[in-house]
Amino acid sequence: MADYQLYCFAQSGNAYRAALMLNLIDADWEPLWVDFFAAGVQRTPAFRGDVNEMGEAPVLVDKARHKKLSQSGVILTYLSDLTGEYQPADDDEKLEALRWIIFDNQKINGFLGPYRFLKNFAPTPGDPAVMAFLKGRIDASLAIVDKRLAAAPFLIGDRPTIADVSMTAYFYYPAEEFGFDIAKDYPSIGAWLERMRALPGWSHPYDLMPGYPFGSKPSA
Repeated sequence: MADYQLYCFAQSGNAYRAALMLNLIDADWEPLWVDFFAAGVQRTPAFRGDVNEMGEAPVLVDKARHKKLSQSGVILTYLSDLTGEYQPADDDEKLEALRWIIFDNQKINGFLGPYRFLKNFAPTPGDPAVMAFLKGRIDASLAIVDKRLAAAPFLIGDRPTIADVSMTAYFYYPAEEFGFDIAKDYPSIGAWLERMRALPGWSHPYDLMPGYPFGSKPSA
């Protein structure tokens, strides 16, 4: 039986962060599919009682240490501290990594995720005014990241850390799911995505987690 289990689903960029990290550190792990869209299992009393009271994925189960962790930033930090991989080098770098992880969660993928959900998966399409508002915020924030990555190979220097793993959350999903091409529109981000793709253990979210194509049920 695997050392780690990850509650996840293929369309979740938040879950992708954790799944990618597990792959990058060559962990022995298995995905546990959360049927987020159809069954709404994350809203059930059983899920909120036994898995995550917040009703969200991802959730990491470390079986050997009897730990259950939610929130992707917490999971990335835990795995990095545990293994020493993708870890900031010192206290200053830890703060800098945390700064970018918070910015990412609030201003990058915090807007990109809802935009993609409203465009592809919501029962009714997003209101055009809401979509325009989100797109404006996305463009402004991506420009900041693109400028940063024009000056350095990775977010906090010359090697990847958990800040980079976090930032990838939604960037590898197909451009047609957004209606714009992040890698093309922001060349420094595009070059960085290729550097991340070259890391041993990298895998696309639709290959790494169950539940793709949308509406399918993974085999037992």
